Amino acid sequence: MEEMEEELKCPVCGSFYREPIILPCSHNLCQACARNILVQTPESESPQSRRASGSGVSDYDYLDLDKMSLYSEADSGYGSYGGFASAPTTPCQKSPNGVRVFPPAMPPPATHLSPALAPVPRNSCITCPQCHRSLILDDRGLRGFPKNRVLEGVIDRYQQSKAAALKCQLCEKAPKEATVMCEQCDVFYCDPCRLRCHPPRGPLAKHRLVPPAQGRVSRRLSPRKVSTCTDHELENHSMYCVQCKMPVCYQCLEEGKHSSHEVKALGAMWKLHKSQLSQALNGLSDRAKEAKEFLVQLRNMVQQIQENSVEFEACLVAQCDALIDALNRRKAQLLARVNKEHEHKLKVVRDQISHCTVKLRQTTGLMEYCLEVIKENDPSGFLQISDALIRRVHLTEDQWGKGTLTPRMTTDFDLSLDNSPLLQSIHQLDFVQVKASSPVPATPILQLEECCTHNNSATLSWKQPPLSTVPADGYILELDDGNGGQFREVYVGKETMCTVDGLHFNSTYNARVKAFNKTGVSPYSKTLVLQTSEGCNFETQSAPYSQLVDIKKLLAVAWFAFDPGSAHSDIILSNDNLTVTCSSYDDRVVLGKTGFSKGVHYWELTVDRYDNHPDPAFGVARMDVMKDVMLGKDDKAWAMYVDNNRSWFMHNNSHTNRTEGGITKGATIGVLLDLNRKNLTFFINDEQQGPIAFDNVEGLFFPAVSLNRNVQVTLHTGLAVPDFYSSRASIA
Repeated sequence: MEEMEEELKCPVCGSFYREPIILPCSHNLCQACARNILVQTPESESPQSRRASGSGVSDYDYLDLDKMSLYSEADSGYGSYGGFASAPTTPCQKSPNGVRVFPPAMPPPATHLSPALAPVPRNSCITCPQCHRSLILDDRGLRGFPKNRVLEGVIDRYQQSKAAALKCQLCEKAPKEATVMCEQCDVFYCDPCRLRCHPPRGPLAKHRLVPPAQGRVSRRLSPRKVSTCTDHELENHSMYCVQCKMPVCYQCLEEGKHSSHEVKALGAMWKLHKSQLSQALNGLSDRAKEAKEFLVQLRNMVQQIQENSVEFEACLVAQCDALIDALNRRKAQLLARVNKEHEHKLKVVRDQISHCTVKLRQTTGLMEYCLEVIKENDPSGFLQISDALIRRVHLTEDQWGKGTLTPRMTTDFDLSLDNSPLLQSIHQLDFVQVKASSPVPATPILQLEECCTHNNSATLSWKQPPLSTVPADGYILELDDGNGGQFREVYVGKETMCTVDGLHFNSTYNARVKAFNKTGVSPYSKTLVLQTSEGCNFETQSAPYSQLVDIKKLLAVAWFAFDPGSAHSDIILSNDNLTVTCSSYDDRVVLGKTGFSKGVHYWELTVDRYDNHPDPAFGVARMDVMKDVMLGKDDKAWAMYVDNNRSWFMHNNSHTNRTEGGITKGATIGVLLDLNRKNLTFFINDEQQGPIAFDNVEGLFFPAVSLNRNVQVTLHTGLAVPDFYSSRASIA
């Protein structure tokens, strides 16, 4: 509730709103403050003269800011009108909230009328202190603005909740704490005043005395005055004008400017706008929750930066001690550099914490204010402010957009001390911001004499150029889709030969390979064109070759890894994308890089970690499978999920074939996809788990896994189909 307090204070006086009115721009002002910042305008700019000239189009005439403005180009606040005898130049003042306001041109005349009833000077203008929008008042003056009764109710509840204790209303000096409240008298009494002023006899004996807290609630729940029309003060609001977005009375519909407008029932629009505000708050609430979690992350970063700084300093001191005779003069300078980097990181993170804290405080205050507004039972009062609140909620939610909840600084120190130079070069010793880069590997060469195809499988081999001196950490083999489409990675690893099966028959594929190391990747090799058919035909873009290798001597298997691009954002990949786990307690899905549409394919997954008996799922899926639920929950996946005791098959959220036997750490799960026979079979520790899991599987399938943070598995590919299955298939 405390964070909502800024929403309840007037931008002019800085105090809680007193008799707030709603300006056409949807901002609020105290009625007295609105009168204090009125400015008299020239006669030619009055609404009467505009209507007489035929230019008036509304009850309130906004000033032409090109002709005259309260905003001064030389000042960020409000200025006075210049160039008119009726508006002498007056210096600006600042409200307690820091908003510059324009003082009245002359002291208000002495009057016994309330601010709402006191006469307003002719041709008066008022400027909103928040959005700087100016308008000229009509004959109704400040009475033409609706009162914000919803805001009054919220302020009343807030002030009551801040009160330490309810005091007796009849004590003459130093009021004591009230002990009861009379519901009929509507007065709080302490015990002495109750015995003296409200004895339990006579007519007062029938009065109902309740505890002070209950009496406070009774006061809150008492019905508020019915809202009346600003144009017809004797009429209550009964309908809502859709075009003007304001409550109207029956007389407005009969003879006023709303007679030709679309109107709807007040109660229905009240419920509709409450629903819209509630829905808008849901999105803002999610942003606030993310902001709180982000603040925790930033605070943890401060600690981590400090720990990393201590560790880095210790390492630096150890290196300097080894060369103490020559490095004493440089040690202080190097430590100063580290401390400077340390302070810079802390400053950036702390600044972001401060900025995010202020933003979250404002967001939370707006949320609490909106929630209190929703509690109001006054439809017309609510509808007067609901549109503005909904816009503010959406605007605040947009401010928490992309990039806002991303750290501006990393916790690591990207500095490395190079202590290899000779002692005579110590005076040149300095930090290396980025470690010295080695060259990228040379472009691999496809070995045409070892590349071949057989049926719908292809084997490719490559090597580094003979004179290359830069080692490669691994290679990336890419194939297109057989129709001239985009290339996809089919293998990433250290090997220099790969066999890919499951390709389409009678199709032309383009293959290329590149090498990589810690510095970067090499250019692609020349493109190799492969034709999958019984008569193999290979050619390169530069020259053909004639020698082929018998594919029967090679193992027709596919090498692949998990695809980071297809993985849910909570998935964590390592070990060249062969090992996977998750940061969430919920199940998340990741797919393999290679899709299969033909042939027989077998791969295995070993369980590296298994805590608290989760239910990981293994199988195959379409590319558009749902990534935030367990594999098999939708009709895009075919899977087996298993715990420590038993397993089930699942497709389209249908669970079948419960089978005893589960997994533990070190277990191996095998997946056999036979697209020739159109079925899918699972294995645990080299034993078939249950019957054939699924039949009639056709189309393009990708290996898939779903797991949570309690499980980690490693993928093994390039495996031959189990011997017993091959024998069974031959017999069949």
